[in-house]
Amino acid sequence: MLSLALVALVELQQPQVPDAVLPEVVVTGTRLPSRTATESPVPIDVLSRQDLISTGAVGGELGQAISVLAPSFNFPRQSNSGTSDHIRAGQLRGLSPDQTLVLVNGRRRHPSAIVNTETKIGRGTAAVDLNTIPLGAVGRVEVLRDGAGAVYGSDAIAGVINVILDERPSGFEISTSYGFHRTDVGAIGQTLTDGETFTLSASGGMALGDGGFLRAGVGYRDRKATNRAGFDQIPFFIAATPANLALAGQRNYAEGDPAVEALGLWFNAAVPVAGGELYGFGTAGHSDTEGATFFRYPDGTDNLTAIYPQGFLPITTGEDDDLALTAGWRAPLGAWRSDISLTYGRNEFTYGVRNSLNASLGTATPRAFRSGTYLFDQTSTNLDLTRTVPIGSIEADVATGLEYRHETYETRAGDLASYAAGPLALAIGAQGAPGLDPTDERSVSRDVGGAYLEVGLRPTERLLIEGAVRAETYSDFGETLTGKLAGSYALSPTVHLRGAVSNSVRAPFLGQTAFTDRTVNFGVGGTLASTRTLPVSDPIARSLGAEDLREERAFNLSAGVTAAPVVGLTLSLDAFRIQVDDRITLSDRFFGQTLEAFVQAQPGGTGLQSVRFFTNAVDTETTGVDAVASWRIPFSAGQLTLGAGYSYAETEITGRRATPAALLALDPTFALIGVEEINTLEEAAPRWKALLSAEWTADRYRLLGRLNGYGSTVRVFNFGGGFEPRQEYGSETSVDLEGAFDVTENLTWAAGVTDLLDNYPDRSDPAINYFGNLPWDVLSPVGINGRFLYTRLTARF
Repeated sequence: MLSLALVALVELQQPQVPDAVLPEVVVTGTRLPSRTATESPVPIDVLSRQDLISTGAVGGELGQAISVLAPSFNFPRQSNSGTSDHIRAGQLRGLSPDQTLVLVNGRRRHPSAIVNTETKIGRGTAAVDLNTIPLGAVGRVEVLRDGAGAVYGSDAIAGVINVILDERPSGFEISTSYGFHRTDVGAIGQTLTDGETFTLSASGGMALGDGGFLRAGVGYRDRKATNRAGFDQIPFFIAATPANLALAGQRNYAEGDPAVEALGLWFNAAVPVAGGELYGFGTAGHSDTEGATFFRYPDGTDNLTAIYPQGFLPITTGEDDDLALTAGWRAPLGAWRSDISLTYGRNEFTYGVRNSLNASLGTATPRAFRSGTYLFDQTSTNLDLTRTVPIGSIEADVATGLEYRHETYETRAGDLASYAAGPLALAIGAQGAPGLDPTDERSVSRDVGGAYLEVGLRPTERLLIEGAVRAETYSDFGETLTGKLAGSYALSPTVHLRGAVSNSVRAPFLGQTAFTDRTVNFGVGGTLASTRTLPVSDPIARSLGAEDLREERAFNLSAGVTAAPVVGLTLSLDAFRIQVDDRITLSDRFFGQTLEAFVQAQPGGTGLQSVRFFTNAVDTETTGVDAVASWRIPFSAGQLTLGAGYSYAETEITGRRATPAALLALDPTFALIGVEEINTLEEAAPRWKALLSAEWTADRYRLLGRLNGYGSTVRVFNFGGGFEPRQEYGSETSVDLEGAFDVTENLTWAAGVTDLLDNYPDRSDPAINYFGNLPWDVLSPVGINGRFLYTRLTARF
């Protein structure tokens, strides 16, 4: 019905859109000649540099800025969630974070080395850490909302995020901002000021040769932690001693954002040389982060009152070092246009904890520990060739190429004291972040080779057809073949129908085959239990029925319509369905007396109370629709830009693998995939997200207002014994405002507020709020931090 209405409107008015309001040319989704977003056979969102900066993204986070602008992208926050407090991951169209491919300037970005096992959204995934790319380095972001495995290879099931770096060839710019949360925390009846945030971004550019450029810069951000914890009611399973009970009514826990200090460097360059062009770009960054864990009470087996007479709250630490470099050469090669490049990416994450102890070591215990180090390296070599080939009376655009990729993954043990069993019969290992021991160390690698072919045809002036096929071989599990067929048809000069069908794969991340960690998680009745994530090759995992991981296989369908019915107005509506077979997830956490006895009787099982492993356990189907509108019109001596976006994505599990016999023999109630993981896949993310925005710009002024709305979310816990509390959190909204004023030609001052109305999600029920300590669940995309006020000053020379 919408497409018919658009056609009718176009028949009444078909104006030429002036150059000033033409949509940007996009380069994502194909290696064939570029086109505008409205002409593309697949949906693409273009997020400009100015729009990203104007989001007021808390802490200067690129991922958060994209989430504010792209209706189909969700970027949840975590708390009390192990490594997930330190590395945030986003999701596109409701799928897992590792099912979205991230590119920088069209080249594959390496993922984080850490596999987040304690997060809710994206549990068991290792996604690209978007926040390692300084926000000030970005020229624009293109978000492709469609499967693209045949074009780019593994991981592009939900779509592609292409971060295009700033390439302005001249000028120097420096920008600094300061902000803080000022919020009424209803759970404790107090008004708090925290999360103080300072950012600094600087970059400069210069021309190189005839048409070349160099742009380089630095980004720094310092954000203090936030805390929205409630008053402690003291868990029932904690010993009822005077020292423990004296802590009732206090804020002993922490719930909120971690503290972050991060420094990033970047460059982007191209220079004409000998009839071709040399180019290169890269980023390098280091961050130190601090998260929170659960409080340890004075009188318990996990504390020494001689060290912490009033108990202690362990603070997890993360040191993240990230490097990405690309060098390439573009030049004619006979009738072809060639592009050869080498890309190297490396991430090293060191996990630790301070304000802690290993109780079993007695008073000789350290109070700070390095719990383990995770490393991932990725080297990619690409050869891309493009040309136009005449076929009868028409021409075909052809792209073909080869890719070779080498990946390595490594885990290293923590400090001896972080895992050692001391002479005392007390809790073993560093509280808050038990260390990896030498038996947990792994080193794995693989080689990936690929070849692709893309062809684009215009059989008629109105019809565009694109096809792609890609073959890849993996040294660790075999061969894959993917294909894509997409097309668009111009009903009129301003209305296009479009659609695509494709299949994609996602190879198991090396970390999912080799990753292991030791955490403390919920056990029977909500008590804390020692949990180990086992690699599928581990003998204990094998004895419980674990199998080698296979690739995920996806099938995508999409169809939509775009229109520009009046000057400055663009509309798009796209429906999609994504089927994923053999989806990789974490198994349920298996615990209980029988399981404990079985695991602890095996080598390496000492002290373990709960285990889990990765598995190709489920098939899923995600269906949904995206709608985007933008309208630019003259208004009051300036220009008014109105925007609206809506995304709906619903995921259902359509198939499950049977629970291994070895698990059922231990407990017939065990299920390979439990209620928590089912909840993660189907209901933990909001099914819908909506965006309304209005921006007015004049000679020296800019005013921006934005409303974000999010659908409901559901949280389910499994505390054993059939106790599986469930709560639905209602839909939420957030209102953001920003104003900017050009003080001089070279100096701009801006001020704004995010979450103007200081909105919070629903409070958690008593069965879920961990005895009053965690009043809000982190599932809601509106967050639990409340109102954020900020100001920004930008100078240009």
